[in-house]
Amino acid sequence: MALHRDIFWVGRQWAVTAAGIQAVDQRLRGVLDIEIARLWDDDLVQSRRAKPGVNAADFDKALAVARERFPQAPEMNPFVVQLKALGVIEAPVVSPLVPAMQLRAEGRLARFLPQWRIRR
Repeated sequence: MALHRDIFWVGRQWAVTAAGIQAVDQRLRGVLDIEIARLWDDDLVQSRRAKPGVNAADFDKALAVARERFPQAPEMNPFVVQLKALGVIEAPVVSPLVPAMQLRAEGRLARFLPQWRIRR
């Protein structure tokens, strides 16, 4: 995966972009990248940090910059999750008539995806 065009910080091995933390070396094809939603997943962060060849100091700096730039979402708080599970906080109602739009093109070549057009 190529680096996102919005780059906020670049180190020797890691960059903080609008997509999260991305490896500067593009030969890895995004295998070690961490999306914004998973920045606070300590198991994932430690597994990425423990990979061979990872510059730990650069990774820690990138993680600190990314966590400062993208603070943890309030729904990730365990207390809020527990309140939602108990039914104290109601989840938004999703209309069964209007399906949510899902894009399933990640990791696939564009020339093999079905084409669609909007007619006027």
